[in-house]
Amino acid sequence: MKKILILSAVIFSCGILSAQKYSSKTGKVTFEASLPMFEDVYAQDDNNLAIFNADNGDFASVSMVKNFHFKTKLMEEHFNESYAETEKYPKSTFKGKLLNFDKSKLTATPQKFTMQGVLNFHGVDQNVSSAATVYLKDGKVFMQGNFVAKSADFKVKIPKMVMKKVAETVNVQYNYALLKQ
Repeated sequence: MKKILILSAVIFSCGILSAQKYSSKTGKVTFEASLPMFEDVYAQDDNNLAIFNADNGDFASVSMVKNFHFKTKLMEEHFNESYAETEKYPKSTFKGKLLNFDKSKLTATPQKFTMQGVLNFHGVDQNVSSAATVYLKDGKVFMQGNFVAKSADFKVKIPKMVMKKVAETVNVQYNYALLKQ
């Protein structure tokens, strides 16, 4: 229920209730901050909520930060308690737009766009830009892309003890199969 309320708030903030919209409750978002010769720092969320307005290219997503799962429970616990502080900052949001998007050209052939918007993580808003690939197949809009973020830009403090084991930059990837609403 909490996820539905959060997605509803995102929908209203995007002003897309009467538009041709697509949504997903099972978007996949991953991030990696690994360094060579150290344990992989990789997490995935398969329950990312997203909505896309095919009329104008507006896009929004919400992720409950505790939904990011690591290969070890200890790493997940440290991420939630020390880095992301999920008790204080339980969700991450993105609100943006595919630049120069034209729904009449949306076909089964993947097309490249630039996604620009504001990512909120750890209570901090940052502008991000990403390369996005978008196409229409079997009545679904598929969207994939990636961008790089810096932990310091989101005021995430990495303890000195592990500073040399975790990259300063985080590679973020997203993958959505959005159904028409």
